[in-house]
Amino acid sequence: MATSSAKLKLPSGPSRHVYDVIVLGSQLGGALAAALLAKRNHRVLLVEHDGMGPGYEHDGYVLPYAPFVAPPLKTMPVVEEALTELGLTATVQRSLRPHVPELQLLLPRNRLDLHADAARRKAEATRELGEEGEALLGAVAGAAAQHESTDAFFKEVPALPPDGFFEKWGLNKLIKANPGLEATPRLAGDAPAMKLVRGLLPFVSHLENPESALSRSRPISQVLSSPSLFAGGREGLRELLTRRVVELGGDVLGRDSPAGFIVEELTFDGSKFAGMKLLRSDTVYRAACLVAATDSGALRRLVTDKKHHRGLLEHLDQSSTKSLLFTVNWVVPESALPRGLGELALVDTGDQELGPLLVQVHVARTAPGPGGKEAKEAEGLRVVCAGAFVPDSYRDLGEEHLRGVANRIDEHLDALMPFTAQHRLLRSAPYLDAGGVRGSRLMPHPLYSFESEAFLGVTGLSQRTPAKNVLLASREVLPGLGLEGELLAGIRSARMAQEMLKKKDPLKG
Repeated sequence: MATSSAKLKLPSGPSRHVYDVIVLGSQLGGALAAALLAKRNHRVLLVEHDGMGPGYEHDGYVLPYAPFVAPPLKTMPVVEEALTELGLTATVQRSLRPHVPELQLLLPRNRLDLHADAARRKAEATRELGEEGEALLGAVAGAAAQHESTDAFFKEVPALPPDGFFEKWGLNKLIKANPGLEATPRLAGDAPAMKLVRGLLPFVSHLENPESALSRSRPISQVLSSPSLFAGGREGLRELLTRRVVELGGDVLGRDSPAGFIVEELTFDGSKFAGMKLLRSDTVYRAACLVAATDSGALRRLVTDKKHHRGLLEHLDQSSTKSLLFTVNWVVPESALPRGLGELALVDTGDQELGPLLVQVHVARTAPGPGGKEAKEAEGLRVVCAGAFVPDSYRDLGEEHLRGVANRIDEHLDALMPFTAQHRLLRSAPYLDAGGVRGSRLMPHPLYSFESEAFLGVTGLSQRTPAKNVLLASREVLPGLGLEGELLAGIRSARMAQEMLKKKDPLKG
């Protein structure tokens, strides 16, 4: 998993202590919101607080926390427009490249490579699966185009989730004008290969049990149109956005800064957010508005006065984590990989508890050396990153239980690559081997359920909270839209913060 060559340089601490907006958290929606607000000439402080960094170090290597599959930018028109405003569209497009083959399906008796070339894809599907292969390709092609029927709806930038009568009325009117929102997902049927393709959905969504047509079709449609690798993965995209915040005059307090910035608590003036206090520091950074882009559990812990902010806490409590993506990494020589293994493979494990295994092959990187030397690609070495979803409750069952999960994933990798383990240089699992990493950083891809009403089956927590100047821009806002939802939450939170700032300037309060 490559990262950008230039390390993001962060100051030891900004001299300014009063801002228009503080953006708290390292999720992508927050980084995008901070960049947009800085571009629009607002004083912005981005505090990463819970960032995972570009990977974790283990025995001299930098390893990914989880597989990360990105859709092409053209499938997310509103996100593309925001990146164009920031001058980042060309950079993001250069950093995205399709896997080769785009997706590999590995079943007990069949291996199917979904190549970008249509003729090659058809020939292989017919050879491996016969008539079933033709039906599968038709369904995959239909699914890959299905997002196009809902693009017009999202270009209207709907109020999702809606807040109040007028937003709900406007949203319902827009829904009626877009019948494609209820179109039946194309990946139906009980054929093993079809079921395996559907198994990609949890890896591109954040809902535990997506039930609506939109939540089951749009995220998987976007990715199937061209499953892509982003240089540096999710954290590479976050670093790109964070760098843009700095370039536009915003301030950033990062986890990797010399001071190791971690927020200790949020301060309030009555029911309104007033500022934040850092651990081991007397400085309070103040702002007229807080945009929170961290998991609700992490945000909840920063509200120390539980009694006086019960409404905010109850709002956050509507979300609960149900599953987490558990990952195992193998570092191996490239020559030890099976010749037919692709860069992105979905494996039918036959394991009812683990379900499908998503395997992504990266170039291995060595850990940074002394004196601040950058991590470098390890020539001839690869990281096989394999992830499967397990219940969130596994975290409470102890390290021995988690080792058992890692061993089961090892067994599936052994079956997939029967002569590779003997050449393995390192086996590592983030939950077991990412030393010094706090709990929230070990959730690169959780699946949630919500007590709140789900509009179109894709919404979670409302962006407006009972603390009127606290907005949410996390992956819990639009969990049913996956990566696009995370970024849309950031775009909308930036606009909502701007509306709030028209009413109050923190330097004139």
